[in-house]
Amino acid sequence: MEAGDKQLIGKISHYFTSIGVAVVDLDAPLNVGDLIKIEGATTDLLQTVESMQIEHTQVMAGRKGDSIGMKVKDRVRDGDNVYKIVK
Repeated sequence: MEAGDKQLIGKISHYFTSIGVAVVDLDAPLNVGDLIKIEGATTDLLQTVESMQIEHTQVMAGRKGDSIGMKVKDRVRDGDNVYKIVK
């Protein structure tokens, strides 16, 4: 995976350790298949969005103002920034 330019699209508002799911409050649209980077004081994670949910319903996209649940490959923390990698 290669990183291009990054665009801030939201913040982590909660992380469920037991199931490895992060809640992201979106400030910009996000789609399944997008490459994202999550950064914080001790977080540096690059991954593709494989699935997301809004209110326990599978969705293919989230819009500005949505809170989405998303499976993440490693621990993230509340307040971490979420960036979309723009090729």
